[in-house]
Amino acid sequence: MMVKDSKAYQYAKWCVEKGNQKVGIYVKKQAQAWLNIVGGKDEEAYVDEKAYKKICKILQLMIHPDLQCSMYDGLEDYAWFLIVAVLCTKLKNSENKNIRYYITAVLEISRKNFKTFNSAVIFILLMLTEPQFSRFFSVAPDLKLSKELQLAIRKIIKVSPALAEEAFKVLRSEIRCLLTESDYTPLAYSEDKMDGKLANAFLADEAGAMDSYPIEAMRSSQITLFNKLGIIISTQYPNDNNAMIDEIDISKKTLDGLTDNKRRFALLYEPDSEFLTNDQWHNNDLIIYQSNPVAVAHDYIFDAIKDMRTMAVLYENKRENYLCKHNNIKYKGLGVEGYVEITKVKECKIKEDLDFWIGKKVFLGVDLSQTDDNTSVAMVCEHNGSIYAKVWGFIPIEKKEIKIKKENVDYNKLIRQGVCFECGDAVIGYDFVEEHIKGLESKYGVDIVQVGYDRMNAISTVQKLEAEGYECVEIKQHSCVLHSPSKLLKEQILSKKFRYDENLMLEINFQNARCTEDTNLNKYVNKKKSAGKVDMVVSLINAIYLLEQENLFGNNGFVVQVI
Repeated sequence: MMVKDSKAYQYAKWCVEKGNQKVGIYVKKQAQAWLNIVGGKDEEAYVDEKAYKKICKILQLMIHPDLQCSMYDGLEDYAWFLIVAVLCTKLKNSENKNIRYYITAVLEISRKNFKTFNSAVIFILLMLTEPQFSRFFSVAPDLKLSKELQLAIRKIIKVSPALAEEAFKVLRSEIRCLLTESDYTPLAYSEDKMDGKLANAFLADEAGAMDSYPIEAMRSSQITLFNKLGIIISTQYPNDNNAMIDEIDISKKTLDGLTDNKRRFALLYEPDSEFLTNDQWHNNDLIIYQSNPVAVAHDYIFDAIKDMRTMAVLYENKRENYLCKHNNIKYKGLGVEGYVEITKVKECKIKEDLDFWIGKKVFLGVDLSQTDDNTSVAMVCEHNGSIYAKVWGFIPIEKKEIKIKKENVDYNKLIRQGVCFECGDAVIGYDFVEEHIKGLESKYGVDIVQVGYDRMNAISTVQKLEAEGYECVEIKQHSCVLHSPSKLLKEQILSKKFRYDENLMLEINFQNARCTEDTNLNKYVNKKKSAGKVDMVVSLINAIYLLEQENLFGNNGFVVQVI
């Protein structure tokens, strides 16, 4: 019984098939990453064949309460992938060969994809395979929802004679595994305190309806454990402040290679960004498939979701529930899309060549944000039909550690790489930023033509730069002004005519960037709608605006921005 013969492996291979659009880009990325591990191409992880065989034997003893067959035969393909990857992928080069590789498992999936049922299967497997006296918890917004998992576990145990006879004892407030003396307890965020627990594994269900406290409390309980697991599951929710937003964002950054820690497994069943505009949800079936993996294999589920879609198109009061719960699309977020796919951006990365800049005429764009937030300076020039860029970020020294934890960005690493500077104290040191700008000509041998800025927070700095002889141009932060340079930058990236010196911070900003469009279909990067800091992208667009105006009208014919 080999992993490569498993449904998990076959499903992962199906996900990455060329031309298969029934799963989204991030499911494909996770599938490919795990296939690399199975193929022995990963330096940190491997798949434990003995653990896989053990899981299979237990699943053969478990009975599927609805299908009346073994769980081994009844599990959905995506569930196989989730279970085998999370429970059988182990950490290489560890003294304890039983340490799981994945510490966090994230499942973003629409309703009626058996997520609670599959979670119950995982918890039964954990209770039977984890060390003696292990403790397991589920957390949910209220006790009724948390007990859904308990009811699913109870149901499976009751119809499985091999488990019910001697392995488990079902009590009102918990379920005990008699073989390992471990126990599972459902908790409610609205009623229970999460602190003081020691969770070998925990499940956060409907994380989109909670803030981050219960998840972080569970994670804090695991600090002393070597072998720990947190499973976070939810559909989308319409609110802007929930724990699932951060978990999805961190997962995407991990899959995009923007973070060093890869010990996170994420199946993000959501439509690709290209499907989130022009009301494509009205008739594009791929949106249903990408957010509902079970609908791919079961026509009756697909047809039921299509019927709900028809009602949502006809009646606006049905759209929020349909889009959030069955398409994993935030209803009030319609019309918001990613700016440029991060893999396209990374194709434009080059090694730093200081000699390239000598003698170049450059344009600077600055984004002087609030004094305690990120600030950025971008330098661009045109050469042989391509746009070249260098971008730097600036953060307050005293806010660095807070920002590292809050944004999940390793600013210490970015500072070491020279793409970010810490300055000031609790607020940005604008004098440091100004000196950086004034030092560019001597350091890189460039000729600064103009400096573009947003009036907000920039007046004092602009006055000082103008006193030094720099020509500063105010750039209105309005869609009719920003649309053209935003479009130009995107086109240059997609045609591989954009070049930037290696810069992880810029890549993270591109990953965070989200676009909106006004009534005239002018698209621009929207800070409020974006998924994190985008100051580097904003400063870059400001600089490209100046470059574009120079190419169109010449420096003497600079146009007036009319709004």
